Parts: sequence; C-alpha cells; structure tokens
Amino acid sequence: MATRLTSTADYESLLDKYDTWLFDCDGVLWQGDRLVEGVPEVLHLLRNRKKSVLFVTNNATKSRANYKKKFDQLGVEAHVDEIFGSAFASAVYISSVLKLPKDKKVYVIGMSGLEDELRDEGISFLGGTDPADCTLSSFSLASFTPDPSVGAVLCGLDTAVNYTKLSKAFNYLLRNQDCVFLATNTDSTYPTAEGLLPGAGSISAPLRFALGKDPISIGKPAATMLDCIKAKHNFDPKRTIMVGDRLNTDIEFGKNGGLATLLVLTGITQESEITGPNPSPTVPDYVTNSIGDLRAVIS
Repeated sequence: MATRLTSTADYESLLDKYDTWLFDCDGVLWQGDRLVEGVPEVLHLLRNRKKSVLFVTNNATKSRANYKKKFDQLGVEAHVDEIFGSAFASAVYISSVLKLPKDKKVYVIGMSGLEDELRDEGISFLGGTDPADCTLSSFSLASFTPDPSVGAVLCGLDTAVNYTKLSKAFNYLLRNQDCVFLATNTDSTYPTAEGLLPGAGSISAPLRFALGKDPISIGKPAATMLDCIKAKHNFDPKRTIMVGDRLNTDIEFGKNGGLATLLVLTGITQESEITGPNPSPTVPDYVTNSIGDLRAVIS
C-alpha cells in the first residue's frame, strides 16, 4: 500500500531518505505552459539541501536545449545536462546501442525536437518536418520511391501526423525486414493545461496494428532511459526517488529500476486508481497531491 504523505514530518523524512530526485515534467512540474504551484520553491529547497535533481520526460517534441528554454521561461532552474528526454535517449540508442551505420538513415514520424537530437548525434534522417511529408494530399505508392538507405523508423509524438508519413513508415518496415521499428515512447495520452490529448503511443498505434508487431520503446518505463541517465550521472538507486504523475510510465520506470516512487495527482493518475475497488497493480511507494506539498518543510 502506498504511503500517503500529509504532515511536515512525512516530507522531512522523505527528504532525508533520498539524495537523487528524478522528476517527470508534464503533469508534475507543469501542465502545458502553466507551472504547478510551488515548483520553483521545492526545487530550490532540494538544491539547497545538496540533492541531485534530474528531469526525465517522455515528451519527444522538444530537444534538451528547447526544454532548457521552457524551464527558463517558467522561471525554473535547470541545466541541459540534467534534462533527459525520450528524443535524446532515442538518438543515443540509435548511435550507441543500435550502432546504425553512418551510411544509413532514419525515417522519422516526429517533430523538430526529435530531429535536433538526431542531428546532434550525427544521425541522418528524412521525413519528420520535411514539407514534402507534411501534406494532406493523397498518398500513392505509384509516386513513392523508397530510399534504400533507411535502416530504421522512429516514431514519436507528431501533431502533424498524416497518411503520407504513416504510409512511408509502413512501407519501409514492410519491405525491409532489417529495418528497425522504434518508438520514442508509447504513452497513450499526454496532459495539457486544457486536458488530455493523444500521446506518442497513439501515433505509432496504426503502424503497430498494420504491421502486427510492436516497436522497441525507448522512453519510460523502458530500462533504456535509465541506462541513458546512468551513463551520465552516478547515483545510488536505494537513495533515489522517481516523482511522476503516471502509473504505467513514471512509477513503473522507477520500480523497474529499483528506485523509490512518489506519485503526484496533478497529471494523469487519479487517487481512486490506487485506492478504489479495482486498484492498479502498480503501486507507488508514496502519494501526495502535488510536488508543491514539499513546501511544508520550508520554515
């Protein structure tokens, strides 16, 4: 059963137990472009107590550099080397794990942030934001000449997804059994300030259905994301806590990695999902209404 945090003593105890704090962003630190109340104060508190603070997001629409700009705009201290997004992790996976040859390309269903991270890793790509693919015109195989150098298809959140992109990705994967099917993450939805929208998993779903197979998912809850963090930061898992709003990504990610987990209720998950008549089998170690609740320890 999850421990419900309510008192100043509860929050002091939590701060004493953990030295490294991993935060999801959407639904934890902010909702769309609206900051969750108390976030700057809590992060300042953690830094003052010499805690390591890292930001771990499945949102692949922004590069780390663009995420840094968002933190700056919201008045939240963050450094590029503290930010780990699924776009960055996907680029690292392709270059360091998949070891895609330099003469191979990635077909992208995704946005400019994903392209930025691929470019920074020296990975060639096509599709994505290319105007030729961002079209609502009808698609025909008769006018499609596949690029033989495509060795992988990478699918992330794409708010301009269309039949042309899906058809090209489908054919690259269908015609070449060696072409690797990758997804930045498989979140079904993502939270905005105005409500939920389809997530990256909803973008790759047509391909999964058409092909009859699942992609390799790189973001939370996959271990790939944690491996990416471990490659850059040393931390003791027993003294590390993952803070998130989603049971099937953030909390599963923490549990799979041997980390403690704190669920906040400012995003996707409702408290009834862990306490109701049909509770989720995924149970966080701790629950609080908002990350801003930790302000209780500020004297």
